[in-house]
Amino acid sequence: MSAAEVKNLPQNLPSGASDMAHIVLTFDNNKLASALYGQFDENLARLEQKLGVDIRSRGNQLTIKGSSSAAEQARRALDNLYGILQKGTDIGQSDVDGAVRMAIATDDQLTLPTLERKGKMSAAQISTRKKTIYARSLNQDAYMRALERSELVFGIGPAGTGKTYLAVAHAAMLLERGMVERIVLSRPAVEAGERLGFLPGDMKEKVDPYLRPLYDALYDMMPADKVERAIAAEVIEIAPLAFMRGRTLAHAAVILDEAQNTTPMQMKMFLTRLGENSRMIVTGDPTQIDLPPNTKSGLVEALRILDGVTGMVTVRFNEGDVVRHPLVAEIVKAYDRDGKLARGLGVES
Repeated sequence: MSAAEVKNLPQNLPSGASDMAHIVLTFDNNKLASALYGQFDENLARLEQKLGVDIRSRGNQLTIKGSSSAAEQARRALDNLYGILQKGTDIGQSDVDGAVRMAIATDDQLTLPTLERKGKMSAAQISTRKKTIYARSLNQDAYMRALERSELVFGIGPAGTGKTYLAVAHAAMLLERGMVERIVLSRPAVEAGERLGFLPGDMKEKVDPYLRPLYDALYDMMPADKVERAIAAEVIEIAPLAFMRGRTLAHAAVILDEAQNTTPMQMKMFLTRLGENSRMIVTGDPTQIDLPPNTKSGLVEALRILDGVTGMVTVRFNEGDVVRHPLVAEIVKAYDRDGKLARGLGVES
């Protein structure tokens, strides 16, 4: 039985209102329906606000009224959210926002050139023992599917789009399933000029401040005690970029974060570490380069040089993919607009 039964009711619409739709959804589990609606129907209210529809609840039945396209988008979003609840995962406002973004995408839109057309919205997911993550935008969906299929993936875009978080989640899943033997986390420590010797403590303590976002994502995916044991056993390895020269990384999920702050030589060195049965994920934001003036970014150079290389996939995120606080998307958009003006490109009104 499907998650929801849909019934389009016949209606006597006045002239000019032919685009209006009236959809009834009936859910087969009252408890899940209640979770879907949210406390005081807050999830339904958020859908109404985002899509401009009217949603009324009565027990396990919902009535959606609005334009045909908006009502259908609301139906698809609710169906997606109900499916998440059926799998035992709670939902919150960020999940509602993600479901709306996914629902707005047209059925026949391709997430990647190599992927099939999708008749029914089914968001990509990453599952670990601790947590299951669902794509909250079309580009996240493309990214997660690329991680499944490709040995080298570049995730490019602004802060808050989930590119690093999803990379770590995917690596944790591969480790849990025995598809790789270890996880290697790397990030250029630009603020320390890659000269880490003068900092106090052992190597882990020296680079921890720079790798904190990766740690945060790991602890979200795996129990804290397992993360600590894995680090102690070097199953999860902290490898500063400057210390990776001469290594071959086989049977590993390797993540390079903040890659825009690598030099071309460092990037080439890192990419050529790829070994047998390994996955490599490179994330970065070319608009946030912290390198010294007149120093080329290894990420920018790599994207140019490797364009069209078989086996590599690049997924580009934008402000529409920001899954943090809604204000973050507006901040990213404002800075992007200012950058275009500074370069004399102009912006659309």
